[in-house]
Amino acid sequence: MLITSLQNPSVKNIVKLAKSRERKEQQLFVIEGARELSLALQSDYIVESVYVCWEMFEKTKYPGVLDSMEEKNVLDISPEVFGKIAYRENSDGVVAIAKPKLHTLEYIKLSGNPFVIVLEAVEKPGNLGAILRTADAAAVDAVVVCDPQTDLYNPNVVRSSVGGIFTVQTAVCSSGDAAEWLKNNNITPYAAELQAAEFYQNIDFRTPSAIVMGTEAEGLTDFWLKTAAKRIKIPMRGKIDSLNVSVSTAVLTFEAMRQRGS
Repeated sequence: MLITSLQNPSVKNIVKLAKSRERKEQQLFVIEGARELSLALQSDYIVESVYVCWEMFEKTKYPGVLDSMEEKNVLDISPEVFGKIAYRENSDGVVAIAKPKLHTLEYIKLSGNPFVIVLEAVEKPGNLGAILRTADAAAVDAVVVCDPQTDLYNPNVVRSSVGGIFTVQTAVCSSGDAAEWLKNNNITPYAAELQAAEFYQNIDFRTPSAIVMGTEAEGLTDFWLKTAAKRIKIPMRGKIDSLNVSVSTAVLTFEAMRQRGS
């Protein structure tokens, strides 16, 4: 049956899931896009239902994404309903409801020579999503989010990560727990700081390493500045003294990958 009413209870609930409180209470979140849904399914997320606007789905590059879904869990919706529940433009007509996973340090499996991104008090969903996208591109071992100001399943995180939230090992914890975990795994943390004396390209990232990134407004707290083995910076040649945190993370991450020959 085609859902055409904007007052349909399921439609209204999807709209409610834009709020963090609702996501936490219901233990559900929204996935938009066939590519993102395919990555979630490949990563064994439990997808409860999928809402499809078939007129838009005809242009998708992932036509087989629904093959593993039970027919009863795939619901047809009108373009008007899709417009109500979608978060982005130029979508391919798919919105899914899924259950979040646990994101604790104990679930992270490290390689023999790990590289980890640590984020302290990240507050902008777009930045977190962009960093997850970088982490996927560089195949880093994990992203550890300390004392976050936004949740991992914010729709803008899912969107800006282009599905990286499903492909990158991610943990959420306190800074203290993250520092102890790094120490126990013999991973050396390097703190990014504007006033740091050492340029990032002079650091040897070929051994187990972590870069620790703070907020654009405040930078890192004293905890991480004191915990890190060294403080590092990116040279600024213009009049603006800093980069967006997601861009800075990408610069540091791919320098590490360059050194590692990958």
